[in-house]
Amino acid sequence: MARQQRAIRTRRIFLEAAAEVFDEHGYDAATIAAILERAGLTRGALYFHFTSKEELARGVLQEAVTSDGVSPQTFKLQEWVDIALLLAYRLPREPMLSASIRLSIDPRARSLFGTRWPDWISLGAGLLVKAKERGELLPHVDPEATSRLLVGAWTGVQLVTESMSEPPDLVSEISALFELILPNAVVPGVLARLDTSPHRAERIMEENRVAAAS
Repeated sequence: MARQQRAIRTRRIFLEAAAEVFDEHGYDAATIAAILERAGLTRGALYFHFTSKEELARGVLQEAVTSDGVSPQTFKLQEWVDIALLLAYRLPREPMLSASIRLSIDPRARSLFGTRWPDWISLGAGLLVKAKERGELLPHVDPEATSRLLVGAWTGVQLVTESMSEPPDLVSEISALFELILPNAVVPGVLARLDTSPHRAERIMEENRVAAAS
C-alpha cells in the first residue's frame, strides 16, 4: 500500500511539473530536462510513469475536466454556474488547469492530442438537460447549444483577460458573463434565486476547506 501511494504521489509530481513547464513555455518549447528539473526527481522515475513528453501532455489534459468542489444544489443551473465560477477561481492558482488550456490553444498540441472542450461541453449539457427537465430553463433553450456557447465564451474571456496589460479578475468577468447569458435562458423565478456573485467561488472553496479539516 505504501509503495502504491508513493507511486501515485510521484506520478502527480511529474504531472504538476509538466503542467508548469507547458504553461510557461508552451508544448514545443517544453523539454524533458526542464520537467525533470522542476520535479526534482530522476529520469528513471519519470520513465516508469511516462514514456514521453506526449504522454505527459495527455496526462495533463486528462486532469482538465473537473467539477471538484461543486456540491448538489437546489437548482441544477446553480451547479452549472458553480463549475464555471470555480474553474475561473482555480485557473490562476492551479497550473494543471491553466496548462490544459494552453495545450488546447497550441496548434501543435491540439493537432496531436485534441482538446477537452468537447468534454466540458458534455458536462455542462448534462446539467442543462436536467435543469430543463426540472423546468428551470425557458422552453426555447437548447442545452447542448447553450453549453457549447458558454464553453466558447468562457475560453474567449479567459484568453482576452490574460492578454491584457492589467488583467481584470477572471471570476468577476465570468460572473458578468452569466449576468448577460442567464436572463435569456432561465425562467424568472429561478433566475432570481441563482447566485452568480464573483465572491461565490471563494466562499465555496472556503467551505470545502473547512469541511475537509473537520
